[in-house]
Amino acid sequence: MNTDILIVGSGCSGLYCALQLPRNIKITIITKSDVELSDSYLAQGGMCMLKEESDYDSYFQDTMRAGHYENDTTSVDIMIRSSRDVVDDLIECGVDFQRDEQGRLAFTREGGHSKNRIVFHKDITGREITSKLLDKVRRLSNVEIYEHTALLDIVSSGNACLGAVIRTQEGKTEVVSARYTVLATGGIGGLFKRSTNYRHLTGDAVAIAIKHGVKLKNIDYIQIHPTTLYSPHSSDRSFLISESVRGEGAKLYDKNMKRFVNELLPRDQLTAAIYEQMRKDGTEHVWEDLRTIPIEELKSHFPNIVAHCSKMGYDVTKECIPVVPAQHYFMGGIKVDYNSKTSMDRLYAIGETACNGVHGKNRLASNSLLESLVFAKRAASDMQYNMSSATGQACVQAQDLAEYEDIEALTERYRRLIENELAAAGRADILE
Repeated sequence: MNTDILIVGSGCSGLYCALQLPRNIKITIITKSDVELSDSYLAQGGMCMLKEESDYDSYFQDTMRAGHYENDTTSVDIMIRSSRDVVDDLIECGVDFQRDEQGRLAFTREGGHSKNRIVFHKDITGREITSKLLDKVRRLSNVEIYEHTALLDIVSSGNACLGAVIRTQEGKTEVVSARYTVLATGGIGGLFKRSTNYRHLTGDAVAIAIKHGVKLKNIDYIQIHPTTLYSPHSSDRSFLISESVRGEGAKLYDKNMKRFVNELLPRDQLTAAIYEQMRKDGTEHVWEDLRTIPIEELKSHFPNIVAHCSKMGYDVTKECIPVVPAQHYFMGGIKVDYNSKTSMDRLYAIGETACNGVHGKNRLASNSLLESLVFAKRAASDMQYNMSSATGQACVQAQDLAEYEDIEALTERYRRLIENELAAAGRADILE
């Protein structure tokens, strides 16, 4: 198979990148599962935006503070300054953000934010954004999407990426020759006991980067979300109880139904406080009280959460729900520059699998969708600018595919590569 640009992943970053590229080039998108089973669809709370210039310093400082001041300041500036442009693009794509009575964008707030600056669509903002992007991409005649098609490896010559080895839905192993390859494979939550991520997101691109000596950054910076609905079955994907719920007034209680913490602390601090309370109480969860939110607001702003809790046997208008921390977001990943280029020529990484330093050591709530979109657009712009210098090379057809026959062995080998990197960073315990 030959293409101009191969995008691996069908989340918001991969789709938005495709939309920003010229219509006269061939774009191939592959995704490991169903096209809609990306973590982008799961984002509940919303997406940050610089709503007015006077909020710049506050937004910048909130992001830096949440990231323990380990953020790349240039990346943070790029993200904030680009936010209005991205929101305009999304609105043009048909994204229906909440509006106030005057028809202006409405803004909510989450933990770590000093002001309301998050645009949202009920409690399914990620689904609203990603589904509208997917609708637009599906209308493009120059884009082909292949579902249930897995990335097995990249193909390189020297320090240049020439394409990838993939396994198709029919179980056939093939080589794709591409002028540029974009890794948009999402996070690593499938490696964890409890995670809000889909289970098939196991850090394949990160492992492949390790295999090929592509530089990584902060691979041990892994965020735990403080509040997911507790289930005794840890193999289930953890259902997120959005930070926006606490932003709108929900409270956290210990086993005696006593409030024990400031619910709007940054995620890592709140997670630590919850774990400590669980240790003191000898419990597997704490309690979250959504009854502090007016019923009509609760049902209109958080219908998906209300419905899911009801499905699991909880009436959030009458009782507290059990919540527990779970792995949620990967701040580290494949190291990229401000245009999302990796250390390997012709290879880009965007979204959660990439690390441009925006988030530092801890992601500020609702910065992930924005960061993914901003740097996906910059990747598309950079590829377009350099397109004439990236000529296709047919030598990839000679690739030996024998090592990819045993998928289970390959999966385990890739898992060990990530585990070894985490161990080298002093975080061998984090997957337990």
